[in-house]
Amino acid sequence: MRDAYHEELDSIGDGLVEMARLVGSAIGRATTAILDSDLKLAENVIEADKKVDELQHDLEARAIALLARQQPVATDLRIVVTSLRMSADLERSGDLAQHVAKLARLRFPERAIPHDLHATILEMGQLAQRLMAKAAEVIITKDVDLALQLEQDDDEMDLLHRTLFQHLLDDRWQHGIETAVDVTLLGRYYERYADHAVAVAKRVVFLVTGEHADELQADVQPEIQPVAGGDGA
Repeated sequence: MRDAYHEELDSIGDGLVEMARLVGSAIGRATTAILDSDLKLAENVIEADKKVDELQHDLEARAIALLARQQPVATDLRIVVTSLRMSADLERSGDLAQHVAKLARLRFPERAIPHDLHATILEMGQLAQRLMAKAAEVIITKDVDLALQLEQDDDEMDLLHRTLFQHLLDDRWQHGIETAVDVTLLGRYYERYADHAVAVAKRVVFLVTGEHADELQADVQPEIQPVAGGDGA
């Protein structure tokens, strides 16, 4: 019975990894769809989100069944509860990738993104995909140090997000209000997607250590270097 129980716990972890890989692929393909105005690819991304939803519902059902049957405690309880929360983060990431694809579909056959913003959006899409790939690796390896790095990596997404707004607020903006709204929404989708990848990694930190990532990072105090030539007064 215990072997079957732990196999079920492992299968929940496998489901999370599969979800992470699917939503990572989705954001990459959605980015291509919106930059290339590829309607077929956009439709594929939208349709594929059903698989992510199905996985999330299945994982949720299995986790709840484990709670009811096994009444886990300590580390096992953390695994089940944290897995439920991670699955919600991953499902929401899939929704955000779908939003990008839906925007591409909405503006087809026109291109939703002005040419001068292509490089920024491409970089945001690639970064989002890398962050989710790293989140999947964290789920597999339970590497706390790698998990804590994701928040630093997310700073790059925040910088790209600010870059978009600099374009929107520039007096030379010539692409109209509708495009400005599209770009604003798109920037928000990528920024929130990255936040969910970071949240997944933080939940792994809690799973492994029993402490929240923010608490661990607060415990790491920078070394105070003496001032050269100071007398300590």
